[in-house]
Amino acid sequence: MPRPEIVRPRDLAEAVRLTAEGGQPLAGGTDLFVRLQKGGTRPEFLVYVGELPELRAIRGTEEGVEIGAAATHAAILASPAIARVPIMGLALRTIGSPAVRHMGTLGGNLANASPAGDGLIPLYLLDARVNLAGPSGERSLPVAEFVHGPGKTALRLGELIRSVTVAFPRDGAQAYFRKVGRRRALVIAVASLGALVWLEEGRIREARLALGSVAPTVLRPREVEEALVGRPLTVDALAEVRNGLSAAVEPISDLRASADYRRQVAGNLLLDLASRAAHSALCGQGG
Repeated sequence: MPRPEIVRPRDLAEAVRLTAEGGQPLAGGTDLFVRLQKGGTRPEFLVYVGELPELRAIRGTEEGVEIGAAATHAAILASPAIARVPIMGLALRTIGSPAVRHMGTLGGNLANASPAGDGLIPLYLLDARVNLAGPSGERSLPVAEFVHGPGKTALRLGELIRSVTVAFPRDGAQAYFRKVGRRRALVIAVASLGALVWLEEGRIREARLALGSVAPTVLRPREVEEALVGRPLTVDALAEVRNGLSAAVEPISDLRASADYRRQVAGNLLLDLASRAAHSALCGQGG
């Protein structure tokens, strides 16, 4: 089946108009074209926004960084502003091959809304906001309110993702990201864990956890985060809350792994976080 017609808007306003007329926004296409090849719903036409300056820009401020929806993973990794958000780099470097990172975009990850999307993990950890443009103007939503489930988002008719805003985390955070899959190359996560941890006198003062592929959306296990406060960042201490993390996830069984295996991996990743901290393998974030 031939691909739908691709239309190139001159600016963001025209992109919004074309989207409202039935077009589907397209930037990298790494997820979209795969779905079309597998017989997914065929849009009337595609609105190519990958070259619009408004959507490709990455702007750093004193408080954080705004990442255009059409900025590629490679461009984000190369941006000086992202150096202050190491958790973004840790996650984005695991996405596909170099070719995929030069084509795929953060906006595409969000629109795809896959719980296995590596790029979504840091957005949940950083309480990112998703900025939308549509026929009625612009609006902004927390990422957890924008993503509703696999392939389901809060996008309204005619809206497209304009950018994502993340605030720089407070100084002193240690960043961690790891995913587990069935093969090393171009792996889609069976389970993944990202974390930001702040220590005070050797004990956890604050912890943020975000897990992928273990629930309909990326999961922030708030009760587990609270249970970590006051504990040393050691394998023995985190082993005491491991079962709580395994119980907090809501995995499914599929061709890649069973639900029980995903629960086990989620708990093991928490222990891996402590093990890496003991060997100083975590990434420092901020001052």
